Amino acid sequence: MTRPLLSDLADRARIAAHSHTGTGACACGAVVTLADRDDATVVRHAGTVAKAHAPGTDAAELAARLTTAARIPGVLLPPLATAPVILHGRPVTFWPYGGPVDPGAPDAAPWEAAATLLARLHRTPPPVPLPGMRGPAKAARAVGRLRVAAPDPAADAVLRAWATLPAWARDEGPPPDTATLCHGDLHLGQLVRHPGPDGPWLLIDVDDLGLGPAAWDLARPAAWYACGLLPPGEWTRFLDAYRASGGPAVPPEGDPWPALDVPARALTVQTAARTVTKALAAERRLDDVERSLVDACARMASIPAQLPRNLAK
Repeated sequence: MTRPLLSDLADRARIAAHSHTGTGACACGAVVTLADRDDATVVRHAGTVAKAHAPGTDAAELAARLTTAARIPGVLLPPLATAPVILHGRPVTFWPYGGPVDPGAPDAAPWEAAATLLARLHRTPPPVPLPGMRGPAKAARAVGRLRVAAPDPAADAVLRAWATLPAWARDEGPPPDTATLCHGDLHLGQLVRHPGPDGPWLLIDVDDLGLGPAAWDLARPAAWYACGLLPPGEWTRFLDAYRASGGPAVPPEGDPWPALDVPARALTVQTAARTVTKALAAERRLDDVERSLVDACARMASIPAQLPRNLAK
């Protein structure tokens, strides 16, 4: 099914790219595949991106997320339309192309821009009713896949760390905040410049957008910092910019970790679960980065999480 989907998605991208320019010959070159995974297939033609979302995606919830992106200009990249179309049983959305973060220039990583956009998003009242942010559900799915993988000491360490988290972080109970607008899956791959190449940074990927604890959106860089994968200077840049922009996920000054500890642990477990599952499937040893994540999970099992009063659920 993937090949017909990819081919037909490319056709839709061409049509969308030229919807306002007539039907003459196209001189834009080939359609480029940006991603082709089980959970998303993404192609680009000229300045238009077409994305086939994961099978089983709720089209009505996706439409609410698209409408939200369209109504918060300057924070989220607006879609070209707020109603998905269905292709091979999967909802498809269309977007303007934006220039991504350059993975080859880590010193130029836009940590301040990411933090500022998050703070603005977290302070914005939801413009339409939205479902819950999907971060904990994604973490739970990653752990579920690990459970069915081959038995392994690394997997055991990850699962023990998962068991120490409160129910809401494992997607087994209501979150402590159901009113704050959150991205749900923040990392540097979720930023683009639009219009490119020098336009402002904007957040992309609304699949996990929804209501929930704002601290979840800070959890991945917090987890990387805690695991030694993000230098202290870059973490400080990110945190200081978030606070300077009035972000509500952490106190304006003082120790931010009581607010970040549980989400950071959950993102560490999620990332470790994914890497261990892939390593077991490939029958290979963990690399140094993957081992550092598993080691962090092993430490979690013996160190109680910091639970602020409003998150101790």
